[in-house]
Amino acid sequence: MSARARGTGAAGHVSGVRRLLRPAAQTTYEKVFGTVYVGLMTNVLLALACSPFLAALAIVRDPLASWPFFSALSALCAPALTGAFACFAALGETGPIVVLRPFLDGYRRGGLRAVLVWAAGAAAVGMLALDAVVVSRTGWGPALVPFFATAAVLVACVALAVLVLLAEARREPVRVRDLVRPGIYLVARRWYLAALNVAVLGLAVAVVLAKPVIGVLLLGAPLLYLVWATTRFVVAPVLPAPGQASAR
Repeated sequence: MSARARGTGAAGHVSGVRRLLRPAAQTTYEKVFGTVYVGLMTNVLLALACSPFLAALAIVRDPLASWPFFSALSALCAPALTGAFACFAALGETGPIVVLRPFLDGYRRGGLRAVLVWAAGAAAVGMLALDAVVVSRTGWGPALVPFFATAAVLVACVALAVLVLLAEARREPVRVRDLVRPGIYLVARRWYLAALNVAVLGLAVAVVLAKPVIGVLLLGAPLLYLVWATTRFVVAPVLPAPGQASAR
C-alpha cells in the first residue's frame, strides 16, 4: 500500500473518531432529559394518586392473605394508569414537555369507566383463579388449569388494552363495549406481546408488594411505559387518527 493510500485511510479513521466523539445535538439532550423528567414526575403522580392502595400495602403485613380486599382497592388506581398512559402519549407530541396536564386529563377522561373496567377485570381474574384452585384438586382438574390461566391472562390484557384506548380517546366519550370487542381480537392476535405484558406486570406487582412506595417511585414509569408501548402497538389499528388525537 502506498504512503498516499495509508495517509488517506488514517485521515478517514481520524474523521470517523471525531464524528463519534462529537457532542450530540441540543435537541437530543433536551429529549433525553425531558423523557427522564416525565418518568420521574409520572412516578410521583402515580404514588399520590395510588396513595390509599400503597398505604394499605404498607400497613398490612401479608397482603396476599387479604387479596380480595386489595383486589377491590386496586380499582382506585385505574384512573392513575390512564393518566400515566396519557403522559406517555404526550411525549410524542410537539411543544413544551408537560406532565401534570396530560396526567390530569387522562385521569379525568378515564375516571369511572377505568374503575369499572379494572373492577370487572379483577373480579373475572379472581373467579378464574378460584375455579382453577378448586378444579385442580379433582382427578381431571389439572388438565383444565391451563385453560383458566390462559383466560385470566386474556382478561387482564384486554382490560389493559381498554385502559390504553381510554387514555387515547380525547375527542369524544367512547363506550367501553366498543373498545372491548376489538381489544379481545387484537390481544388474541398478538398473544406473544400479551405474554410479555403479563411478565412485566408480574414484575411490577412483585416490586410493589415488596416495597410499595419505593417500587412506584423508582420503577413505576419505566415498567408501565414498556407495557403501554407494547399494548399501544397491539391496539394500533383502532387508535384515533393523529388529527383526532390532538383535538380537544
